[in-house]
Amino acid sequence: MTFIAYPKIRKVWPRPGKTLLVEFENGEKKAYDCTPLLQSEVFRPLQDEAVFRCAHADSQGYGVIWSEDIDLAESEIWLNGRPAEPEDRGDNLRAADGP
Repeated sequence: MTFIAYPKIRKVWPRPGKTLLVEFENGEKKAYDCTPLLQSEVFRPLQDEAVFRCAHADSQGYGVIWSEDIDLAESEIWLNGRPAEPEDRGDNLRAADGP
């Protein structure tokens, strides 16, 4: 069995349109569209903008957390996020680094 170590998440910015901007420990930023997740029962509460905006990085960097019941692994974002465009990068935004 091969173990693949993905970069850990450093910061998270919830963005309009149910998108996350995620900065990894290696400095790379990716944009992740959460819209397809909303079809799943477990992610349905994220349709509420107030709940979606609660997104923050796991204290160990292993994912994005909204609540005890809703989270997303760093590997999912790393593999399926797209490289952040300059207008997405959010360098002047306040990140949700943790609880």
